[in-house]
Amino acid sequence: MNADSAHGTAHVHSTDASDASETTEPTILLIAGHWLGAWAWDAVADALRTLGRRPLPLTLPGLDPHDPQRASRTLEDQASAIVLALLDADAAQRPAVVVAHSGANAPVSMVLDRRPDLVGHVVWVDSGPVAPGTVFLPDAPSDLAELPLPDFETLGGQASLDGLTPADLDRFRRCAVPEPGPVLTRPVPLTGDGRRDVPTTLVCCSIPSAQVVDAARGGHPMFAEVAALRQVGFVDLPTGHWPMWSRPTDLAAVIAGVGLA
Repeated sequence: MNADSAHGTAHVHSTDASDASETTEPTILLIAGHWLGAWAWDAVADALRTLGRRPLPLTLPGLDPHDPQRASRTLEDQASAIVLALLDADAAQRPAVVVAHSGANAPVSMVLDRRPDLVGHVVWVDSGPVAPGTVFLPDAPSDLAELPLPDFETLGGQASLDGLTPADLDRFRRCAVPEPGPVLTRPVPLTGDGRRDVPTTLVCCSIPSAQVVDAARGGHPMFAEVAALRQVGFVDLPTGHWPMWSRPTDLAAVIAGVGLA
């Protein structure tokens, strides 16, 4: 099914035949990071369905290669699309599990800030909540049009590629969509406090949980919001930054477990 935001289209993909009204299982909304769409979750979604869960992978506005205005999509567009997808999945009556990988943390943090009632549990996959005013690329020009996927040598210096096969990397390169400039250069607006009350699990892949906890307690700005969470747990899943490809079955098992909470 498709969920249309006011300023773009987010595509929600599911092959689950069960209707939301016929199950007590919460929807599991899967949102990948930069350059990625719903396709990135194929193996995880299949494993979740095998476990009897209800995954809904989402392609955010700006990451649909067929959108002629793709490069102009904003964080506001993305956050609005996530809220609409949650409402369409009946999250107002049955709060959803939201799984956010990597750079999806910005729009998902905005959703938790504005509509924490729609989220029963948030799972950060090698990621975490952002602080108010965060800009992903603060040194980039404000008129940056878009950011293509870098070459893998450069990308590997920024995030671990451990566990990815040549076939994984080939699909990554073929399917990646340049990230819209406005998503990377505008600050994340957060004003509330309720986002910190949403039950949270951090799935730690390229950085071990002990290191994340130490950084949060030590006041590291990247992990400042982790220290402020009031209901948080940690799961170590050692691999690279893209565990949906390197350890999809294990990642699905972790997600399915928090979905029962």
